[in-house]
Amino acid sequence: MKLIIHGGFFSESKTNQEVKQAKQAALREIVKLGHRYLETHNAIETVVYTVCLLEDCDLFNAGTGSQIQSDGKIRMSASLMDGKTMEFSGVINIENVKNPICVAEKLLRRPDKVLAGKGAREFARQQGIPHYDPEIPQRRHEYEKKLSDSIRLGTVGCVALDFYGDLAAGTSTGGKGFEIPGRVSDSATAAGNYVNQYAGISCTGVGEDIVAGAVAPKIVTRVTDGMSLQMATAKTLNEMKSFDGFAGVIGISAKGETYHADTHPYMVWAAYDNGIEVFS
Repeated sequence: MKLIIHGGFFSESKTNQEVKQAKQAALREIVKLGHRYLETHNAIETVVYTVCLLEDCDLFNAGTGSQIQSDGKIRMSASLMDGKTMEFSGVINIENVKNPICVAEKLLRRPDKVLAGKGAREFARQQGIPHYDPEIPQRRHEYEKKLSDSIRLGTVGCVALDFYGDLAAGTSTGGKGFEIPGRVSDSATAAGNYVNQYAGISCTGVGEDIVAGAVAPKIVTRVTDGMSLQMATAKTLNEMKSFDGFAGVIGISAKGETYHADTHPYMVWAAYDNGIEVFS
């Protein structure tokens, strides 16, 4: 049983060690809780549980603490994929929910699996998910001042390999901040969140670059075709150099390989690998 999570990139790490250490401490605690949950639950259940913990931590740009868009509103995106059934679900630009990953979970076994905007919010209400304001004072301050060092590359994600050998992945984001309303990034698409029976990947970084590089499905396809997870990730990220792509990746293969990599430094992550804790 293995679990790896990420908390996206963050610009403050270059200057604010206190923020960096707080995020690393949060990831350490969350990965421990997630792995403990994995001991009695399957991969897809564990991914939802763990991503919820990440969304609930206001240090990260997902769920509570999400970035504010240029019109002053928060719109979040998330996706979930089950490597056993090959089902993918997601929500795009959903407003006023606490845990976007939970809405994605409710869509996973439905015929219409990806909903956006108002339709996603109305579906959430029909499922009994209440209204929730994910804004925190820090994000409002960043929005009003448009600080140059605002955290704009934060996303959270989780990949799990369970006792049965099944894989699942989930990714959630509050966006990059100050974007045009309606922007769609990678987090609720297969480009940023993809898994099959051979490997699972969750991405973070600049959504447009990750979509252009088709990062997650490329890595998973290469592992399926026989590459190691490390080699598949390295080859895929190397291909992004031609357009200076910005991405970070966490992944697990069905063989038990756990791996992370990024094109630029300062992605925060944590893993729990058969009782061995590994932290950024």
